Amino acid sequence: MNLPSPETGLRAYLLGPSATGLAVEGRWAVERQLLDRSTGTHGTFSGVVLFSQADDGELILREEGTMRWPTFTGPASREYLLQPADRPDALDVFFADGRPFHRMSFSPEANLDKHWCDPDTYRVAYSCEGPDAFSYTWDVSGPRKDLLLASALKRLGSTG
Repeated sequence: MNLPSPETGLRAYLLGPSATGLAVEGRWAVERQLLDRSTGTHGTFSGVVLFSQADDGELILREEGTMRWPTFTGPASREYLLQPADRPDALDVFFADGRPFHRMSFSPEANLDKHWCDPDTYRVAYSCEGPDAFSYTWDVSGPRKDLLLASALKRLGSTG
């Protein structure tokens, strides 16, 4: 089965193929490297990202896994809402409470975005590495944070 291209439909790419052609969720393994550049502290996050359809056609991104940091090891999770953007190769990402976060895209002219979280700036860069893999990097800088967070995702399959 042909996988959708993120350039022609990011939503379909994230959900992936299904036997019926109507995928309702996409499952991705995620491995994240965490670096606090101000202290040289390293950590990791390993888990699963689930993209699932909401009743209104939006996507819910739910991430669950284990974080390992010198001061904490244990479960970690987060959730975002992804809404259609003004182009098929992009989705607008919102926090679970509805606040805007950033734009997600793999197209060269749209794969970079940033988010201001007073007083720090978060810059994201997305990269598609094929039909079953993508990555993104958050470069966080400001007076409170100096972080580099690099995430690699690989498709686990879909249950659509």
